[in-house]
Amino acid sequence: MAVHGRSTLRDLFDDSPTPHIAHPPRTHHRHFYVATDGSYRADGGGLGAVIETRDGRRVARLSLADTPPDNNVAEYRALHLGLDVLAARAPSGSQIGVLVDHDDLAANVNHATLATDHPDWKPTHPVDVPTHSEYHWRGIRARIADFDELRAARIDSRVNPAHPLANKPRQYAHVNHRKDRCVIPDAGDRDGAGSRCRSGTESEIPPPSRAERRAGD
Repeated sequence: MAVHGRSTLRDLFDDSPTPHIAHPPRTHHRHFYVATDGSYRADGGGLGAVIETRDGRRVARLSLADTPPDNNVAEYRALHLGLDVLAARAPSGSQIGVLVDHDDLAANVNHATLATDHPDWKPTHPVDVPTHSEYHWRGIRARIADFDELRAARIDSRVNPAHPLANKPRQYAHVNHRKDRCVIPDAGDRDGAGSRCRSGTESEIPPPSRAERRAGD
Protein backbone atom coordinates (compact mmCIF):
# COMPACT_ATOMS: atom_id res chain seq x y z
CA MET A 1 0.00 0.00 0.00
CA ALA A 2 1.31 3.43 -0.92
CA VAL A 3 2.25 5.82 1.85
CA HIS A 4 0.05 8.92 2.02
CA GLY A 5 1.70 11.84 0.25
CA ARG A 6 4.03 9.60 -1.74
CA SER A 7 3.95 8.50 -5.33
CA THR A 8 2.78 4.97 -6.11
CA LEU A 9 5.59 4.83 -8.65
CA ARG A 10 8.03 5.91 -5.96
CA ASP A 11 6.96 3.00 -3.76
CA LEU A 12 7.39 0.58 -6.66
CA PHE A 13 10.80 2.03 -7.46
CA ASP A 14 11.98 1.83 -3.85
CA ASP A 15 10.99 -1.83 -3.63
CA SER A 16 12.45 -2.95 -6.97
CA PRO A 17 15.95 -3.88 -8.12
CA THR A 18 17.99 -1.54 -10.32
CA PRO A 19 20.01 -3.93 -12.49
CA HIS A 20 23.79 -3.43 -12.66
CA ILE A 21 23.75 -0.22 -10.67
CA ALA A 22 23.91 0.55 -6.96
CA HIS A 23 20.62 1.28 -5.21
CA PRO A 24 21.63 3.07 -1.97
CA PRO A 25 18.95 4.94 0.01
CA ARG A 26 19.80 8.33 -1.47
CA THR A 27 18.81 7.10 -4.94
CA HIS A 28 15.25 6.60 -3.74
CA HIS A 29 14.67 10.34 -3.64
CA ARG A 30 13.82 11.00 -7.26
CA HIS A 31 12.05 14.18 -8.36
CA PHE A 32 9.98 12.38 -11.01
CA TYR A 33 9.09 8.78 -11.76
CA VAL A 34 8.09 7.42 -15.17
CA ALA A 35 6.69 3.95 -15.81
CA THR A 36 6.44 2.77 -19.41
CA ASP A 37 5.36 -0.33 -21.28
CA GLY A 38 5.04 -1.40 -24.90
CA SER A 39 2.88 -4.13 -26.36
CA TYR A 40 2.98 -6.05 -29.61
CA ARG A 41 0.20 -7.91 -31.38
CA ALA A 42 -0.19 -9.05 -34.96
CA ASP A 43 -3.13 -6.68 -35.35
CA GLY A 44 -1.34 -3.77 -33.67
CA GLY A 45 0.08 -2.90 -30.28
CA GLY A 46 0.40 0.11 -28.06
CA LEU A 47 2.55 2.34 -25.88
CA GLY A 48 1.79 3.33 -22.30
CA ALA A 49 3.40 5.81 -19.94
CA VAL A 50 2.64 7.17 -16.47
CA ILE A 51 4.59 10.06 -14.95
CA GLU A 52 4.33 11.20 -11.32
CA THR A 53 6.18 13.46 -8.94
CA ARG A 54 7.66 11.91 -5.80
CA ASP A 55 4.77 13.25 -3.74
CA GLY A 56 2.19 11.45 -5.87
CA ARG A 57 0.97 14.16 -8.23
CA ARG A 58 0.35 12.92 -11.73
CA VAL A 59 2.14 14.76 -14.51
CA ALA A 60 0.95 12.73 -17.50
CA ARG A 61 -0.65 9.49 -18.55
CA LEU A 62 -0.50 8.27 -22.17
CA SER A 63 -2.02 5.38 -24.06
CA LEU A 64 -1.21 5.31 -27.77
CA ALA A 65 -1.86 2.73 -30.48
CA ASP A 66 1.29 1.62 -32.28
CA THR A 67 2.52 -0.95 -34.78
CA PRO A 68 5.94 -2.14 -33.55
CA PRO A 69 7.62 -5.06 -35.33
CA ASP A 70 7.97 -6.98 -32.06
CA ASN A 71 7.62 -6.65 -28.30
CA ASN A 72 11.25 -5.67 -27.67
CA VAL A 73 11.03 -2.68 -30.02
CA ALA A 74 7.73 -1.69 -28.40
CA GLU A 75 9.45 -1.44 -25.01
CA TYR A 76 12.14 0.89 -26.36
CA ARG A 77 9.59 3.04 -28.16
CA ALA A 78 7.53 3.37 -25.00
CA LEU A 79 10.45 4.49 -22.87
CA HIS A 80 11.60 6.97 -25.52
CA LEU A 81 8.10 8.42 -25.58
CA GLY A 82 7.85 8.63 -21.79
CA LEU A 83 11.22 10.34 -21.39
CA ASP A 84 10.48 12.83 -24.17
CA VAL A 85 7.18 13.81 -22.55
CA LEU A 86 8.83 14.07 -19.13
CA ALA A 87 11.67 16.19 -20.53
CA ALA A 88 9.12 18.73 -21.79
CA ARG A 89 7.71 19.12 -18.29
CA ALA A 90 10.61 18.58 -15.90
CA PRO A 91 12.84 21.45 -14.73
CA SER A 92 16.56 21.27 -15.25
CA GLY A 93 18.49 19.32 -12.64
CA SER A 94 15.75 16.71 -12.18
CA GLN A 95 16.55 13.24 -10.90
CA ILE A 96 14.48 10.53 -12.56
CA GLY A 97 13.36 7.06 -11.57
CA VAL A 98 12.40 4.83 -14.51
CA LEU A 99 10.25 1.74 -14.10
CA VAL A 100 10.04 -0.89 -16.84
CA ASP A 101 9.11 -4.57 -16.92
CA HIS A 102 11.81 -5.50 -19.43
CA ASP A 103 15.07 -6.87 -17.96
CA ASP A 104 17.41 -5.99 -20.81
CA LEU A 105 16.02 -2.49 -21.21
CA ALA A 106 16.45 -1.72 -17.51
CA ALA A 107 20.01 -3.06 -17.61
CA ASN A 108 20.87 -1.08 -20.76
CA VAL A 109 19.52 2.14 -19.28
CA ASN A 110 21.65 1.70 -16.17
CA HIS A 111 24.72 0.83 -18.25
CA ALA A 112 24.16 4.04 -20.22
CA THR A 113 23.79 5.96 -16.96
CA LEU A 114 27.11 4.65 -15.72
CA ALA A 115 28.68 5.52 -19.08
CA THR A 116 27.91 9.21 -18.56
CA ASP A 117 30.83 9.27 -16.12
CA HIS A 118 33.20 7.94 -18.79
CA PRO A 119 34.99 10.58 -20.91
CA ASP A 120 34.08 8.72 -24.11
CA TRP A 121 30.59 7.66 -22.98
CA LYS A 122 31.66 4.03 -23.22
CA PRO A 123 29.42 1.64 -21.27
CA THR A 124 31.09 -0.55 -18.67
CA HIS A 125 29.33 -3.59 -20.15
CA PRO A 126 28.27 -4.45 -23.72
CA VAL A 127 24.87 -3.02 -24.66
CA ASP A 128 22.83 -5.13 -27.07
CA VAL A 129 19.92 -3.15 -28.55
CA PRO A 130 17.15 -4.97 -30.48
CA THR A 131 17.08 -4.50 -34.23
CA HIS A 132 14.92 -1.52 -35.29
CA SER A 133 15.36 0.05 -31.84
CA GLU A 134 18.57 1.94 -32.62
CA TYR A 135 16.88 5.31 -33.18
CA HIS A 136 14.92 5.04 -29.97
CA TRP A 137 17.97 3.93 -28.03
CA ARG A 138 19.80 7.03 -29.21
CA GLY A 139 16.87 9.13 -28.03
CA ILE A 140 16.85 7.39 -24.65
CA ARG A 141 20.58 7.98 -24.23
CA ALA A 142 20.12 11.64 -25.10
CA ARG A 143 17.49 11.99 -22.39
CA ILE A 144 19.73 10.24 -19.88
CA ALA A 145 22.31 12.92 -20.60
CA ASP A 146 19.70 15.69 -20.28
CA PHE A 147 18.64 14.80 -16.74
CA ASP A 148 20.82 15.34 -13.70
CA GLU A 149 20.57 11.68 -12.73
CA LEU A 150 18.52 8.73 -13.95
CA ARG A 151 18.33 5.07 -13.15
CA ALA A 152 15.96 2.25 -14.04
CA ALA A 153 14.20 -0.30 -11.85
CA ARG A 154 12.81 -3.61 -13.07
CA ILE A 155 9.21 -4.23 -12.01
CA ASP A 156 6.74 -7.01 -12.71
CA SER A 157 4.31 -6.35 -15.56
CA ARG A 158 1.44 -7.24 -13.23
CA VAL A 159 2.12 -4.14 -11.13
CA ASN A 160 3.25 -1.85 -13.95
CA PRO A 161 0.60 0.92 -14.21
CA ALA A 162 1.62 1.50 -17.83
CA HIS A 163 0.81 -2.11 -18.76
CA PRO A 164 -2.96 -1.72 -19.29
CA LEU A 165 -2.38 1.56 -21.14
CA ALA A 166 -0.08 -0.19 -23.61
CA ASN A 167 -2.27 -3.26 -24.03
CA LYS A 168 -5.62 -1.50 -24.42
CA PRO A 169 -4.92 1.82 -26.19
CA ARG A 170 -8.45 2.11 -27.57
CA GLN A 171 -10.02 1.65 -24.15
CA TYR A 172 -7.70 4.23 -22.55
CA ALA A 173 -7.47 6.70 -25.43
CA HIS A 174 -9.33 9.30 -23.37
CA VAL A 175 -6.32 9.81 -21.07
CA ASN A 176 -4.43 11.48 -23.93
CA HIS A 177 -6.89 14.37 -24.03
CA ARG A 178 -6.56 15.48 -20.43
CA LYS A 179 -5.07 18.88 -19.75
CA ASP A 180 -1.28 18.97 -19.84
CA ARG A 181 0.33 19.42 -16.45
CA CYS A 182 3.72 20.73 -15.47
CA VAL A 183 4.09 19.81 -11.83
CA ILE A 184 6.98 20.61 -9.51
CA PRO A 185 7.56 18.23 -6.58
CA ASP A 186 6.85 19.63 -3.14
CA ALA A 187 8.99 22.76 -2.75
CA GLY A 188 9.27 22.02 0.95
CA ASP A 189 11.67 19.17 0.22
CA ARG A 190 15.24 20.32 0.60
CA ASP A 191 16.21 18.49 -2.60
CA GLY A 192 13.45 20.05 -4.72
CA ALA A 193 13.77 19.77 -8.49
CA GLY A 194 13.74 23.48 -9.21
CA SER A 195 11.56 26.54 -9.44
CA ARG A 196 9.91 26.23 -12.80
CA CYS A 197 9.03 23.88 -15.64
CA ARG A 198 10.15 24.05 -19.20
CA SER A 199 7.65 25.51 -21.60
CA GLY A 200 6.77 25.52 -25.25
CA THR A 201 6.51 21.78 -25.87
CA GLU A 202 4.08 20.56 -23.23
CA SER A 203 1.27 19.99 -25.72
CA GLU A 204 3.32 17.82 -28.07
CA ILE A 205 3.22 14.03 -27.83
CA PRO A 206 6.02 12.52 -29.93
CA PRO A 207 4.38 10.22 -32.50
CA PRO A 208 5.39 6.55 -32.45
CA SER A 209 5.72 6.71 -36.25
CA ARG A 210 9.01 8.52 -35.89
CA ALA A 211 10.52 5.08 -35.38
CA GLU A 212 10.57 4.85 -39.14
CA ARG A 213 13.14 7.64 -39.28
CA ARG A 214 16.73 6.64 -39.92
CA ALA A 215 19.19 6.75 -37.04
CA GLY A 216 20.90 9.79 -38.48
CA ASP A 217 17.73 11.90 -38.52
